[in-house]
Amino acid sequence: MDKRTGEAVRYLGYGNHAVDEDTLGLIEASFSELSETAKKRIVYRIFELQTPDDEQVIIGNYLVKSRNLARNLQGCEKVVLLGATLGAGVDLLLRRYALTEVARAAVMQACAAADLEEYLDEWQEGFKKKMAKEGWYLRPRFSPGYGDFSILCQEQILRMLDAAKRIGLTMTDSYMLTPTKSVTALIGLGRENTLCGKGGCEECEKTDCVYRRST
Repeated sequence: MDKRTGEAVRYLGYGNHAVDEDTLGLIEASFSELSETAKKRIVYRIFELQTPDDEQVIIGNYLVKSRNLARNLQGCEKVVLLGATLGAGVDLLLRRYALTEVARAAVMQACAAADLEEYLDEWQEGFKKKMAKEGWYLRPRFSPGYGDFSILCQEQILRMLDAAKRIGLTMTDSYMLTPTKSVTALIGLGRENTLCGKGGCEECEKTDCVYRRST
């Protein structure tokens, strides 16, 4: 099982349970359909970073209060803000299956989440090599909603990226991204190759989550 398939299985909530062949076949078919539908796009900007204390960071002129984020960015001089999406076509695909094939819709949701994660990982690996040539090291990717980093911060991040105009990424009044298979995130840039803080499941305090990645 490759990494992307493993992530889809995790999103489906299987945990350590074995996955049946029918589900694996449905996952493979879903990834194939997504490859024909998704219009993957990403936008990013690099800002100067200030860390006045262990509970606040200042990104450009934007003050964020978050102990978890401050720990993740400790020692960094700059920060990358990014937004990424699989595009509106994936939303249409998900809505269609939600009306006609509920089981397939659930698998497609999981596969789309895994596809987005893989897209970000691949982009970040290329960006890491690019920045290394300039003497910068990357910290773990960190998104609103991790720990005490409020999901409400997405609104300002989208504005700072001009994401609506550049990649069609917006947010609803209830602070949900649209297209839904999208993400915003921050990546710290420092001059020292020091792992500082964690991200994703490793940062989240909900240790009993059925979707939690093994650590």
